Amino acid sequence: MRSNQVTRSRVGAPSSSATTGPLSASSLSVASRRSLPCGCFGMMPVPRSSRSFRTQDGFANLFILLAAIASFATVAAASEAPLDLVITNGRVIDPASGLDAMRAIGIRDGRIVAVTQDALAGTREIDAGGLIVSPGFVDLHTHSPTRLGQRYQLLDGVTTALELEAGAYPIETFASDLKGRARIHYGASAGWGSARLESLFGLRITESLSTRPELIGWRGWWTALRMVLGASSDTLFSAKADAEDIARMREKLAGALDRGALGIGVPLDYFSEGVEAAELEMLFELAAERNVIVFIHVRRGINGDPMGLREALALAEASGAALHVCHITHNAMRNIDLFLREIREARARGIDVSTELLPYNAGSAPISSAVFGRDWRTIFAIDYDDVEWAETGMRFGEASFLEYREKYPQGQVVHHYLKEAWTRRALEEPGVIIVSDLLPMVDEESRVAPHNGAFSKILGRYVREAGVLDWVTALAKMTQLPADRLAAFHPAFEKKGRISVGADADLTIFDPESVLDRATYGDPFRSSAGIHSVIVGGRVAVDRGVLVEDVFAGRRLDVAQDP
Repeated sequence: MRSNQVTRSRVGAPSSSATTGPLSASSLSVASRRSLPCGCFGMMPVPRSSRSFRTQDGFANLFILLAAIASFATVAAASEAPLDLVITNGRVIDPASGLDAMRAIGIRDGRIVAVTQDALAGTREIDAGGLIVSPGFVDLHTHSPTRLGQRYQLLDGVTTALELEAGAYPIETFASDLKGRARIHYGASAGWGSARLESLFGLRITESLSTRPELIGWRGWWTALRMVLGASSDTLFSAKADAEDIARMREKLAGALDRGALGIGVPLDYFSEGVEAAELEMLFELAAERNVIVFIHVRRGINGDPMGLREALALAEASGAALHVCHITHNAMRNIDLFLREIREARARGIDVSTELLPYNAGSAPISSAVFGRDWRTIFAIDYDDVEWAETGMRFGEASFLEYREKYPQGQVVHHYLKEAWTRRALEEPGVIIVSDLLPMVDEESRVAPHNGAFSKILGRYVREAGVLDWVTALAKMTQLPADRLAAFHPAFEKKGRISVGADADLTIFDPESVLDRATYGDPFRSSAGIHSVIVGGRVAVDRGVLVEDVFAGRRLDVAQDP
């Protein structure tokens, strides 16, 4: 904890101008959006004539002017009724408008009603002297829709956390135990993997992920199949779908989209051996028909092989579907420059594509994952001793790896295969979104990768210490860009990722001199440093570095919500 009486000179303030029991069969049952501004792959948010992920510079100045006029006009109105919360003396950075200046912010009824140089008074005041005030961080890629996961992400400055890569199915039961107890906003795409499991095997997982850790993610699929159906991991990952299976999948995913799913999540690499062209074509055609994004973990071949990326780009181009390529560095590896270039070229051809990275040079997956049944040492250019058992940190040899893969297929491993230079190269690329890829956090007895410090790591290590990015660019990748990527498809995100009059009051206040990740692979359950306050829906959820236990201001975000 730190005092908020900090001298403003430390920030380097700019000018004032805007710039739980064993698993049993009872645990299972057998059974066009309007266009919006988008600043991704171009740092200026501007109106768009279509949902495409491209910037039109012709309207940029007009958009900023109108936003400024609206802001100043509403400041006067803010004094007409008491403000719930006022933030004063902070360096306000809003990448969406270019604002980087000392401002006061007024909040009422969960919305920002004033951003001004004038003095404001409210029921509660936060003195942000010496601190940076930014939009709340928006995480497009997390796998921890749990109370513990939300707790740690909130302490990292995240106000919206979404499960989009793997998604969820059935969508209705996604994070159901968070209802009324959510600390941050949450949502999910339609989970193709789970819909595939039900379509091929008639198996549906109905338990809450937060209360049944053995049913989480890929580990859960393995456990369910093995204990209920007696199937092997090979059956799970390599089973092929026939025409009837594909039709059932389509019906299930379409229903999930009807019920609020935020796109279609396709963790293809985990099913590489079983998925054929017709199945993928169905997924992309459905996404195009329903005007949603495909969030894909592309197939991986030998280290740096671009064929998986090219497959996804070709499907997007043929169908017209929007595409988001998950964790680009973890797919590209040594060929990161090639992958980034091919994405730029695809965008130039009119493909609506975006991508992301997480600031960690390792991957994590169940030891039973299909990739570890292939030539994974060649794929990742690593050996057995580069892989560790997540629970204990033990490094493997060949014999122990094969033994654990047979005896503990649901166990998690961490494989260290990325180089820092690849991460930095992707981080420097304009428009690449920052995510956490946080793995399920259910209890503090089960170790996970330390991704709960992802956003503070970017700010502390890559901005302050290494100077890879400046504050504005880094914050854009964590706020405006992810919000804008979704806003053209889902109106709930129109008012996320920005500090402007009418925007949702989701804000993160941090100390630029001390913000830093503290979680490590050996000790992942450590909260980030330097996160002073976090506002979620207009309520103070973190106060001077301490989580406010009785604040549950998060809400579920889905396509049915109005902006």
